[in-house]
Amino acid sequence: MVKSRLSFKFAGCLVSSLILNLLFIINIYVGGQWNLSWSSRAAAEAEAVAATSCSGHGRAYLDGLVVDGNTEPVCECNACYTGPDCSQYIPHCMANADGGDPLFLEPFWLQHAASSALVVAGWHRMSYSFDGSTYISKELERLIRKVHALVGNAVTENRFIIFGTGSTQVLSAAAYALSLENSSSPAGVVASVPYYALYKEQAEYFSSEKFKFQGDANAWKNKSDTSTNMIEVVTSPNNPDGRLNKVILQGPNVKTIYDRAYYWPHFTPITAPADEDLMVFTLSKLSGHAGSRFGWAVVKDENVYNRMTIHMQLSSMGVSRDSQLRAFKLLKAALEGEGRELFDFAYQTMKTRWERLTRTLSLSKRFSVQKINPQYCTFYNKFREFSPDQEAIGN
Repeated sequence: MVKSRLSFKFAGCLVSSLILNLLFIINIYVGGQWNLSWSSRAAAEAEAVAATSCSGHGRAYLDGLVVDGNTEPVCECNACYTGPDCSQYIPHCMANADGGDPLFLEPFWLQHAASSALVVAGWHRMSYSFDGSTYISKELERLIRKVHALVGNAVTENRFIIFGTGSTQVLSAAAYALSLENSSSPAGVVASVPYYALYKEQAEYFSSEKFKFQGDANAWKNKSDTSTNMIEVVTSPNNPDGRLNKVILQGPNVKTIYDRAYYWPHFTPITAPADEDLMVFTLSKLSGHAGSRFGWAVVKDENVYNRMTIHMQLSSMGVSRDSQLRAFKLLKAALEGEGRELFDFAYQTMKTRWERLTRTLSLSKRFSVQKINPQYCTFYNKFREFSPDQEAIGN
């Protein structure tokens, strides 16, 4: 009887010991992986700055200005607001109707702070390239193809994708790639009026021997000289009037760049997947992150892609690896779940703002707002109005 009791106690102790050791092992190999070490300080700093109150009219940043001996960055106020916490409204503040920042998407990213946050190690991507052979993150390229497939705004199958420092650099690389190598005269770059002013400014600033800005595409439509090499930039949706522009010039000596920066559901109906030879997009219009300076082109012809790649390598050795990492994290967060939440939020925000602006301007005897007929949107499966962030306002 005594021996039986001792055996029972021994068995109980053995089981208890096994359970305790099992829990200890689980804590080391499973629970331990969630204990932050080197990243905890960075995370704490980021959250502390993000918690700074700027009255909803500004934001404090880790790399923000530090003044008056303070250890924490101060609030950077939005337009028309000032003061230490951005709570003071500036009377008679003038609205900038010529441009702006895509800060309308900031509330979305505040709601998705955890999934979009990023801690970058001090040793992240110190090399000039990925795997010693490319300047492009293949995982980011995969996500770009995925977001286009989800939205249905561009064909990417059997296409090449190249990255640039914003769409500005991509457009420059495209003009370079489409220019003839041994031509005695520069190719003429044109766009239909009204066009994005940067096309003209960029071409004139770089003063390239390969291309020269030649103004309105319509002015060249009936030209008798068909030997001039032309590059037409088709902005669709157009900036500044939001219209879905079509190509104007035709002929064997005409090359086309489609600027598709605004071809997303929050700005315009998605009528069909764009399927042009060279299409340019930018992160700033997709997610609102203009400061990340990230753009890309979808290219059909391999020779054009290779020439664009040479331009990128010689001008900047590719896009910052940190910018690519951030773009990867943002697109990954945007594609969570069904991948529609970002577009639904952006569309409703733009729609509400556009309706409010339209009502306000309808009371004016000086200004008017153009009307674009609704079109069927394949993303929302319905006829819908345009909700551009920069529409044409006439006087």
